[in-house]
Amino acid sequence: MVLLLRHLLGWVVAAFRSREDLILENLALRQQLLALHAKQPRRRLTTIHKLFWVGLRRLWAQWKKPLILVTPRTVVGWHGAGFRLYWKWLARARPTGGRKAVSKEVRALIFQMVAENPTWGAPRIHGELLKLGFELSETTVSRWLRRAPRPPDVAKRWPTFLRNHREAIAAMDFFTVPTFTFGILYCFFVISHDRRKILHCSVTRQPNAFWIVLQLREAWGFEPPPRFLIFDRDSKFSADVVTTVEDNGTQPVRTAFRSPWQNGVAER
Repeated sequence: MVLLLRHLLGWVVAAFRSREDLILENLALRQQLLALHAKQPRRRLTTIHKLFWVGLRRLWAQWKKPLILVTPRTVVGWHGAGFRLYWKWLARARPTGGRKAVSKEVRALIFQMVAENPTWGAPRIHGELLKLGFELSETTVSRWLRRAPRPPDVAKRWPTFLRNHREAIAAMDFFTVPTFTFGILYCFFVISHDRRKILHCSVTRQPNAFWIVLQLREAWGFEPPPRFLIFDRDSKFSADVVTTVEDNGTQPVRTAFRSPWQNGVAER
């Protein structure tokens, strides 16, 4: 009874549908039936099947209705993959466009200037190249500056500095501690690099440059200050703090931006 009712309902719906929709639905169902009858261990749709569904998606608004083997999202993914393949093929077939390529001679000259003049930037090197008759933009020079090979010992200079002057280096920094009443305490400390010894520590709720200056004056006492003091670029370490460090006979050493590894002893 249920089967008869389904067939009757299908006939009624088909009577009010256009002949074009019926033909396309019939074609879609037959195509999937052929794919199911393929004698393969695992039923995979071939490239022809995928092209069929991509084309049917563009031609028929109700293409999702008879779809059984795969989801509509899969068909949309086939379309995107075909789009990428098409433009990849087109990019390889067409002649290379865009800006004029920089010759090997100019690149070698830029790398040579960088190696022999480490303090030169893109504007200076660009000007020198213009004097030599090479026409290229400053942006291009800046792009190749970032690709210039660096001496192998550049990345090792900072660890070498820390290792060679370990007994003469101290570091300062802050860390925070939440309180029971949901407040924040700022803990200031100074630590030596040779023995990882805490030379001074103090706690406050409102850290500022004046308070840090007072802590630095109390840190050394009658002991000779270290030769170098490493600290990061926190805004609390203002110019007054740097001046106080220098007045104590210590050389201030700021770490680079977003480089906590340079002050690893304090950051731990």
